[in-house]
Formats: sequence, structure tokens, C-alpha cells
Amino acid sequence: MNLTFSVLAEPNRLHIVELLCKGPLSVGEVAHQLDLNQPQTSKHLRVLCDAGLVEVNAIANRRIYKLRPDPFKELDTWMESYRHIWEERFDRLDDYLQELQRKDVNHEDKQ
Repeated sequence: MNLTFSVLAEPNRLHIVELLCKGPLSVGEVAHQLDLNQPQTSKHLRVLCDAGLVEVNAIANRRIYKLRPDPFKELDTWMESYRHIWEERFDRLDDYLQELQRKDVNHEDKQ
């Protein structure tokens, strides 16, 4: 998982992953959408492949890249262990905001 975080810390690679969330793309399509040159895009895609985040399918002379779901499932499983913390904090924030609204309504009624 550390490798995944390290690879995704680079902004262009994260943007590539975000693009591939919408579906498979060729190197040229990724390069065009991110306004990168093709060799630079290929290097980023190679890093993503080496980390196991994307896979490539060769069709004639084109390389089509798509996300591999397993590494992202692993991240989701890891994050799930922290979700209860966030949910508790959001619940407390919601309680606090409701309390503020009640105080505001009571203050307006007194005026």
C-alpha cells in the first residue's frame, strides 16, 4: 500500500488514474486530455503499471490502459477502518450545528 500512495503522490499520475476511472484510454488520449507529451505520459503509465494500478492491453499498435480494481479495493479496505472516526466526528459536528441553530432560533424568539 505504501507503493500505491507513493505512486499516486505524483499529481500527473493521480490525474491519469482519475481519467481512467471513466474508462480505458490510449496513451495518446491520456496525453491529449492532460496536455502532456506522449513520452512523458508513457513514463507515468509505466510507473502505474509497475505498481500494479493499471494494466495495458495491446491492440495492434495501440496500447490501451485501464485501472486494476484490486489495489483500489485494498485502499478502500484500509480506509474503512478509519471511516467510523470520520463518521463520529461528522455526527458530533451535526449535533453542534443543530445546537447552534436552536440557540439562534431561541435568541430570535426572545427579541
